[in-house]
Amino acid sequence: MTQGPGRPLLAEDVMLVLFQPASGTIAGENTLFYVLGGAVLTELGAGGHVAVGGPGPGGARVEAVEGGAPADPLLRSGWDHVATGPRSAGTVLAAIGPRLRGPVLDRLVERGDIRRVKRRTLGLFDSTALEDGGGRRAGLVEGVRAVLEDGAPPEPRVAALAALVSASGSLPQLHREIPWNSEVIARAKALERGDWGAGAAAEAVARTTTAAVAGSVAAALAAANALPPQG
Repeated sequence: MTQGPGRPLLAEDVMLVLFQPASGTIAGENTLFYVLGGAVLTELGAGGHVAVGGPGPGGARVEAVEGGAPADPLLRSGWDHVATGPRSAGTVLAAIGPRLRGPVLDRLVERGDIRRVKRRTLGLFDSTALEDGGGRRAGLVEGVRAVLEDGAPPEPRVAALAALVSASGSLPQLHREIPWNSEVIARAKALERGDWGAGAAAEAVARTTTAAVAGSVAAALAAANALPPQG
């Protein structure tokens, strides 16, 4: 499911922003699949490949657009699932999300945005660690920070990125780069609701899709966190 050079998918940008260079980990790892699934679904909706309707049990209703299969193989996998029949966004996230982490990380490594490095612990054990490839992550984080902290008017893609990172519940872990305060929280929640301020009519689908999917991601995470521990 990897692909060559080209514009990164929204799912790649989400994972890259959530990547923590200091520790080599990804924020919200345990529920990352919901967020990556949400990014794929957002891109499918904004691109006209699926129609995201009004809210219902399990979140917004999602239906594939006939003849709207995307060329990208990772997006196509998500579209193929939706094409088997209309269903709730929550159901789609749970179905397509768990398959995304590996392919999305592979793409980031192929682009050089993240590096896999070999390390030896105690001189005996080999392991693989993740490091920031330098450049693109800093630009993405700065774009999100400018919108959330400075109130800069967001481009649709930055708004969707910020909304999904906020819905993931992991925004506080970025506090060293994006201050965690009441204004940032308010702006992030507004983006989750699709409140991007005045914008072109062409952005309407992106706004409504992002709001529906971000809401479904947040609901799925809340339900997952409410489950009793296993064991």
